[in-house]
Formats: sequence, structure tokens, C-alpha cells
Amino acid sequence: MTGEIRFDVDELRRYAAALLTAGGFRPAEAEQTADVLVWANARGVDSHGVLRIPRYVEMVELGLINPASDIVVEERKGAITRLEASRAPGAAAMIAAMREAVGQARDAGVSWCAVRNITHAGAVGYYALQAAREGFVGIVMTASGPLMAYHGSRSSAVSTNPIAIAVPSEHDPIVLDMSTANVALGKVMAARDAGQTIPPDWGVDAEGNPTTDPKKVETLTPLGGPKGSGLSLMIEILTSVLVANPVIAPALEKSGGGTMNGLAVAVQVGAFGALDHFRAEVERLATALRGVPRAADTAKILMPGERGFATAAARETSGIPLPAGTVTRLAKLAEKLGVSPPQTRAGP
Repeated sequence: MTGEIRFDVDELRRYAAALLTAGGFRPAEAEQTADVLVWANARGVDSHGVLRIPRYVEMVELGLINPASDIVVEERKGAITRLEASRAPGAAAMIAAMREAVGQARDAGVSWCAVRNITHAGAVGYYALQAAREGFVGIVMTASGPLMAYHGSRSSAVSTNPIAIAVPSEHDPIVLDMSTANVALGKVMAARDAGQTIPPDWGVDAEGNPTTDPKKVETLTPLGGPKGSGLSLMIEILTSVLVANPVIAPALEKSGGGTMNGLAVAVQVGAFGALDHFRAEVERLATALRGVPRAADTAKILMPGERGFATAAARETSGIPLPAGTVTRLAKLAEKLGVSPPQTRAGP
């Protein structure tokens, strides 16, 4: 099977939820996770989309994800909340964290919600956007084990820890969603599925040399060298060390330690002034930036997240294209779990 296969957005979401449910997720968490994954595919971020499902099911089988785990409040102190996820599905944990943060920020003006022992949560912009949709600034970070070289090293030392910031605007919110690596690991996985080469600055092989073969990537490289690895380090401190659940140091020492942790921060825009005025000023800023002289090779100046919103709108009509490799892996899992694959659709 070569090329791409296209699916209706709703059908792909139902298929994803069915696979996750058959793979051990409870229905509610399966639907939440499917929504996060398909949201990423719809926006063109296949690295954080449904290609993750076979690994999620494998993690359930290995006991790395506990689909029966309930997310509980361990402590609330002023504007700070600490949740314990106990290896619950990452999407469920981060949705709960941002709901808690927004709820607390309605009264306190700002809220910091830490959640311990999550699992892979997908595209973190999804959770920051939850806050922006309700008139809050949303900030989200997650921290995991070594996946990326620290600047100056040639092996995995820190993680690709992502950060997302979303703010309301008069139209679509502005959503920055970035990895601290030059590229997320999922993009290397997507290149493997598509049978494509990768840019030489995405990762290095076992000898520490740049490689264009996604199958030979031993570890990823930090965004901006010391800037990316330094930011990843600080996210580990804020999301893991601060809640006494360190991930990186125990992993490097081979002494065990935490799995993953997350952080959701919500800031009530209305605590600073009128929300409508803020939205108007954000739109004014975006309009001013779009109007600056463009470089010769630039057709349009985009705000963070703008391309994703446009892609998602188009794919609501034309469907979501998936690499043939991803479709094949999902089909094998579906056969194993007794799930019927959805109908494909013709291209646009």
C-alpha cells in the first residue's frame, strides 16, 4: 500500500475511539483521546495523531497506561492544585488539569494545576486552546523521559518537552504549540510510516552523526542548541521536580523515578481588563504583523496556529489524509481487536 488514504473526520474519530476502547480504554477516556488525536490529524500534525494508537494499546498491554485509573485531587492550596493521574490516559489527565485550572482561575484570577504520573498526552495545544476558548490565557507543558540530546551531548539526556500558549482573539485564538526539539519524535515516526527521508538536523544516529534515515535516529536534537535543551530542562523542573516526581535524573542514574508529568496554567483575562478589548488588541497586533513587508519566498505571514485552523477547516470538507503505512498499522490492530475499519473516501 502506497500513497495516502483519506477519511472523513467523524469516521476517523469513531474508528480511533473504537480501537482504543477495544484496546482497553474506558469509553469516556477513549473518546477524549480520539478527539485529541484526530484534532492533531485535522490540523496537519500527523506526528501526534492516530499513528499513536498502536503504541497506546501496547502500553495498556504492558501496564504502562492504566486505563482504569481515576484522576484525583491530592491537594488544593490557594490557586495551586495537584492532581494524581496514576498512569491514566494522558489526554484524560490533561483535560482534567485544564478544567481544574480554568475553574480555579474563575475565582482566583490565575491557577496552576500540576498533574503527576500522566502518560503521553498528544498535542498539548489542544489543552491550551480549551482555556482560550473560554476567555483565558492557557499555558500547558508536559515532561517525559530522555528522548533528546542535551546541547553538547550525543545521546538522549533530556526530553522533547513541549510547551503551548493560547490566547483569545476576535477570530481564532492564537496558539503556539512547540517542542523543545528541532522536531517532535512523532514526526520521525510519521516519516517512517510514509517511507520518507528526514532533514539532517532532526536527529543523530548511534555515533552522534546527523542522519536523513528516520529508522537510524538514535536521539533527537534540541531546538536552537542550548536554547532548546535549556527550555526542556526548565520544563522538567517546573512540571516534575517541583511536584517531587522527577523523571530525567532518575532515568540518567538508572534508578527508576516518575513517568510523565503535566502542567496546566489558566489566567483570567478579565482580571486585567475587558475581555473584548483584549481580543481586539490581539487581533490588532496580528493584523499589524501580517502587514509588514514579506520576504521574497513568503506568500503570507501567519500567526501561531493559523495554518492549523485553515487546514482543519479544509479537512472538514475534504477529509483527513493518512500515510499508507499508518493506515496499514491501524488495520492490523483493528483485525487483532475485532474492529471494523471505516470506509475510505476519494481525494478532494
